[in-house]
Amino acid sequence: MRTALLLAVFCCTNVHFGQQGTVILGSVQEMGRNLPVPNATITIENTSRNFFTDANGNFDVQVHQVGEYVLKISAPDFVPKRFSLYFEGKPIDLGPVFLEKDIFQERSDNLITLTEGDLLDDGEAVSGALGLLQSTKDVFLNRAAFDFGQAFFKVRGYDSRNGTVLINGIPMNKFFDGRPQWNNWGGLNDVVRNQEYDHALDINSYGFGGILGNTQINVRPSGMRPGIRLSSSASNRTYRGRLMATYNSGPSQKGWAYSFSASRRWAKEGYVEGTLYDAYSFFGALEYLPNSKSSLSLTAILARNRRGRSAALTEEVFELKGNQYNPYWGNQDGELRNSRGREIFEPIFLLNYKLQREKFSWNVGVAHQFGTNTRSRLGYFNAPNPDPTYYRYLPSYFINSSIGADFINANLAREGFLKHPQLSWEQLYTANTNANNQGRAAYVLYNDVADDTQTTMATNMEYNISENINLGFGGNFKTLSSENYAEIQDLLGAEFHEDMDSFSNTLNDANGKLEKTTGDKFNYNYTLDTSQFEAFGQLSTTLKKWSGFVSASISGYKAQRNGLFVNERFLENSIGESPKVSFSNMSFKGGLTYFLSGRHWFTANAAKVERSPTLQNIFINPRENNEVVPEIQKETITTTDVSYFVRLPNLTGRLTAFYTRFMNTTDINFFFVDSGLGSDFVQEVITGLDRLHKGLELGLEYEASSSVKLTLVGNLGDYVYASDPSVQINFDTAGADEDLIDPEGDIDLGIAKVKGLKLAQGPQTALALGVEYRNPNYWWFGATANYLTHNYINISTISRTSSFLLDPETGERFPDATDENVAKILRQKKLEDIYLLNLIGGKSWLVNKKYISLFASVSNLFDGVFRTGGYEQSRNGNFGQLQQDNLSGAPSFGPKYWYSYGRTYFLNLAISF
Repeated sequence: MRTALLLAVFCCTNVHFGQQGTVILGSVQEMGRNLPVPNATITIENTSRNFFTDANGNFDVQVHQVGEYVLKISAPDFVPKRFSLYFEGKPIDLGPVFLEKDIFQERSDNLITLTEGDLLDDGEAVSGALGLLQSTKDVFLNRAAFDFGQAFFKVRGYDSRNGTVLINGIPMNKFFDGRPQWNNWGGLNDVVRNQEYDHALDINSYGFGGILGNTQINVRPSGMRPGIRLSSSASNRTYRGRLMATYNSGPSQKGWAYSFSASRRWAKEGYVEGTLYDAYSFFGALEYLPNSKSSLSLTAILARNRRGRSAALTEEVFELKGNQYNPYWGNQDGELRNSRGREIFEPIFLLNYKLQREKFSWNVGVAHQFGTNTRSRLGYFNAPNPDPTYYRYLPSYFINSSIGADFINANLAREGFLKHPQLSWEQLYTANTNANNQGRAAYVLYNDVADDTQTTMATNMEYNISENINLGFGGNFKTLSSENYAEIQDLLGAEFHEDMDSFSNTLNDANGKLEKTTGDKFNYNYTLDTSQFEAFGQLSTTLKKWSGFVSASISGYKAQRNGLFVNERFLENSIGESPKVSFSNMSFKGGLTYFLSGRHWFTANAAKVERSPTLQNIFINPRENNEVVPEIQKETITTTDVSYFVRLPNLTGRLTAFYTRFMNTTDINFFFVDSGLGSDFVQEVITGLDRLHKGLELGLEYEASSSVKLTLVGNLGDYVYASDPSVQINFDTAGADEDLIDPEGDIDLGIAKVKGLKLAQGPQTALALGVEYRNPNYWWFGATANYLTHNYINISTISRTSSFLLDPETGERFPDATDENVAKILRQKKLEDIYLLNLIGGKSWLVNKKYISLFASVSNLFDGVFRTGGYEQSRNGNFGQLQQDNLSGAPSFGPKYWYSYGRTYFLNLAISF
């Protein structure tokens, strides 16, 4: 495949260098104010060349294509315009082109209120994938972000790790999980609007990129619209209110430009109960442009985000309390207090230089980021579980008793739960001040802290060898030092905490003090030192009927753990440096485009990508020891897609078929298991896991008139496990049967039969029909009807191993574990179909050359409640326990689900001048 692509690119370069070409002239101005729009982008659609207006909004470009093409003029914050033109060598003068301010941009604010929601326990899996699509004009991707996203839809079933986010050309994806952390620049919508998005395997200037796409955020002041913008928002999603102010100076006569932006977002409680939201953001940038060809910029981004988290619920708890219920909070002295908070504060400082010549461009930059990512939780030590949804406190515990159903106590448990559904802070303080404890804490509120310092250097260069051939290359280097530890936040009335493991009565910090107090590090403390480099090169060509590109990258990765506590359970390998884990990777991709005409074309792309496992999937249990996943392998991805594009005056769209296989992936999970092998917290290590993603994407946009636009979008996907992986579990403590554990504390469970089961990657089928009306008096309204289906919960891998079917007392297979019974009880659950009607609208005014805009949206108009995702619990360690738990139809350890928001709204009022 790579050879074919190279031949296609290099053999088709019979360029006619003497061709006269067509000259296109014009100027771009702002409608209503007749001010020039500098740096507006002039694009001949389905070609790889972009042109830009000068400081006075003028453009004078020459193209060598012949035939009918669509020319697009676009700029941030404006509605793009398209012209159908016929190129035949004669000059074309478009005259003044007036662009209308785009109130529709406010949807990005609307999206952020959704993506920053704690719909998942930690949120990033969703928010990163949606945020990546903010800037795209593709109708399918647009619908995926702003409508399908409410149901955890993922484009092609990919996680956001597969997309790259860059700020000023510097990659921002995290080492830990490979995902971009959108909270690091949350609330700064005004200054991150200037984005370039390259979808899937498309070539981009800044790096090899990910298979989901690449988002380049340009925060240089010279690229922002000069002036002041003030806005205020209200919502009932994650935050209730937001204030934002931004000032952009524009370039001065001496070549200086600067920008400032600040925002404040807050909610005592979001849509879900107990979810506090408290965020401050600040942006400052200074740029010097000594001439029209180069610039030097310094940027600071400080975004602090604190919020209360929410929980996945069993169906039993949902039926008792509904989709807004959250067990993590309770009232303390009349104030709402959530035990599961999250706070992120990781400032970013960037220094960038850019050189732009006629045929050559060069970008170089360095970013330094530091700060903490903190999650709080309650720890309990030789004390009852304080969670009000703990299985022993619910009716199902008494119904599913091994000695028979106890309906009287089940009813009492139901009444008790409904009367006291929230966390009781008072009881925790009472327990901790009990005289029998002698000052020792039974309950502790503590933080899991990741204190990171990361430096990234990146550069890229492009050289136009000729009108038709472009060469690009560059690279980046990242290094991370991450200290991870637990820190006591509140002793809840106690005097000290004994830093011991309550299961095995062993010391967590054998060389430290036993009694820890507020602010002390306890339980675990270690650092992770990681570095990565990448170098890439690419070549592209554009001819009359064909265009193509090839790209290759080489990368290296190193990681090492350094334990700072001596853990008594792992005396030999808990402290000091682990062996270094390293990988080297090579990746290739290429694409061909055939232009049937200027309005119809076909593309085919393919890639083979090698990448290292993420940091979270290298060390089995880094909190306690240095053990690395045995024989860990790098991942391999093979992917291809084929598309048809149409660009008619009234109809635009594409149809894409895609096929992707992820091979040799590793996954580590943590949970409590109760089985004949022992009852303990375990680490589940899954290796040799393959996943297959294939499907079709359709996006059509039809302009029925100058005021009415119709859209039709569809996704038909099939995302499945494509192999039967190996499963191993590691026990934390001595709670397991030592005769069944090898000397290193591992149990090999063999192969898990999961091949063919569905991946829990959101709805795999999605359809949307939209209509938009735009009135000449600057108001507009839109509605979208959405249908999503084929959404499945995440499976328990342990339950699909052969050891799960063995009776621990006899060592033989359970008599009832027939193939039919096993298939029935382990049948993967499909979630209900989802129907959504979303409305958006707005109005803008021009008053004394000041823009005033009002935006409103209502999502899930009919207030439907549906499950957006879920997972099987692995608490039941064998078939007998699982069968007993399911006899009543209301299992104590049934799947846990995330539930949708009901009807929500978002309002935004902005003024710019």
